[in-house]
Amino acid sequence: MKLSEIFRLVYLNLIQNKFKVILTSIGIVVGSATIVLVIAIGTGSRAEVAEQFQNLNAGAIDVSYEGSSSSSSGSATTEISIGGTTFSLDLGGGGFSMDFGGGGGMGGGSDSRTNSEAVTLSTDDMEDLEVFVPGISDATISYSTTASVEGGDLSSSSYYTVAGVMDNYAEISNLSMAIGSFLTEENNENKEKVCVLGYTTAKEIFGSAADAYDETVYIDDRPYVVSGVLSEMGTVASGISPDTAIFIPYETGIKYITGSSVSPTITVIAADVNNVDTIVANIETVLEDSYPNSTFTISDAGSKMEAASTSNTTLTLLLYSMSAIVFLVGGIGIMNVLFVSVNDRTNEIGILKALGCSRRDILLEFLLEASCISLIGAILGVLLALALTPVIQMFSVRVDISVTAIALALLFGVATGSIFGFYPAYKVSRLVPVVALNQE
Repeated sequence: MKLSEIFRLVYLNLIQNKFKVILTSIGIVVGSATIVLVIAIGTGSRAEVAEQFQNLNAGAIDVSYEGSSSSSSGSATTEISIGGTTFSLDLGGGGFSMDFGGGGGMGGGSDSRTNSEAVTLSTDDMEDLEVFVPGISDATISYSTTASVEGGDLSSSSYYTVAGVMDNYAEISNLSMAIGSFLTEENNENKEKVCVLGYTTAKEIFGSAADAYDETVYIDDRPYVVSGVLSEMGTVASGISPDTAIFIPYETGIKYITGSSVSPTITVIAADVNNVDTIVANIETVLEDSYPNSTFTISDAGSKMEAASTSNTTLTLLLYSMSAIVFLVGGIGIMNVLFVSVNDRTNEIGILKALGCSRRDILLEFLLEASCISLIGAILGVLLALALTPVIQMFSVRVDISVTAIALALLFGVATGSIFGFYPAYKVSRLVPVVALNQE
């Protein structure tokens, strides 16, 4: 039998059994849609992780204050100085005790930092880390707060994240300028009221980055001149999202906005990323000497990247496993339907064999039917995945559908139909013509 005749038989059988073909291919439809979305979500997740960390140096280490680790519950301590003698009263447990410290202003040489004293990291601490911790190439300090902002196209005051940063923050965080320049050391030393807007913030307040440049915004009712606008980043550095933030000089923010109630983060850069663990240990030692009763949170960008990548890989493998299971179920469905089809078409097979069709022709016909059914299911699955993409994106899940994902879905769909359809087709080709013609 000619190949064209075999394709015609396959076409006629598929056309005459449209409903059965659709039902048979449901498993392949779901499997194809799943594999397209799995690859798309996995690709989107990897891209999102890369974007989230693109402005973080792999050797960046963040240090922030967590809180006191040794304060006593249910007690309070106060100090009274009388005639040069310090009395320390512990008012806990329903009574009190008195500790007579040494005379003089130093209180007998005791540490001036008590267990209950909150720690505020400062530029001095940053400089201590640069001096006493070897292997650090650069360091900066920053903090963020929320403040009311007016100006530009805003009809009323809105609240934005305002970050106090040093002049080297942009370089350390790999931030680039869309227009203008970043804050300078002179801006910080002179406590000047200048600012740099994130890309999204500039668009919301002024309509565009170009319109925002050299304009004035009012932060907590004080005017700040916009010295520049950042390029769109879509990332987070030291807990600050550059796109939606307003950057001001570190000292300016302390003077006019936050006062002393600020909890900054010190960011240091390891000259060699392979020495990050050693540098973290040395940082802990230096901070322990300065603040013996305090706990600090120290995290490095490399560990964050590795954790995010590991989580993404685990999720992707889980989704791939789901795809494999769905394809297996779909393949079994095709096999079952083909077995039923063999019983329904036994006489037809007998006639074809009586007319001279070889085992190879019968095998090829049924195998092509299985492949075509799975191909139809794969195509429908791809269309279903494209239709579901906007719905998934509504849940803030990034989906990047690629040609590779579509090609793989079609390939796996056809392969599933061919593999699971081979055995039924082989059984059909082995039927004896006389037995097939006589079977009711």
